[in-house]
Amino acid sequence: MSEANEDVGLHAGADSDRIDFSTFILSLSTSAMVHLGEAPDPDGRTHLDLDLARQTIDILDMLRDKTHGNLEDDEARLLDDLLYNLRLRFIAAQNSARTTAPRPTKKNA
Repeated sequence: MSEANEDVGLHAGADSDRIDFSTFILSLSTSAMVHLGEAPDPDGRTHLDLDLARQTIDILDMLRDKTHGNLEDDEARLLDDLLYNLRLRFIAAQNSARTTAPRPTKKNA
């Protein structure tokens, strides 16, 4: 093995430090929850960004499509459950944003 192919620390540490598919999709799911305002961002603030939430949910959906037939049963079930729950939360956040958004007022002519 050449020096260029040697481990450069990307996989150093215990196996518990390695990321697997379930950890990866849970991380994306957490990002979607932050964008939905249901979890705090790293600064401890919550905010709603439906565009970023939708994009993250779409990424998870794309991963489900691209990995179909290649996941363990528990991974596929986790991904399906995450997508189902995120979609429900997205719809709720979208509906809430519509009902709390300021309505334009008509100008008297």
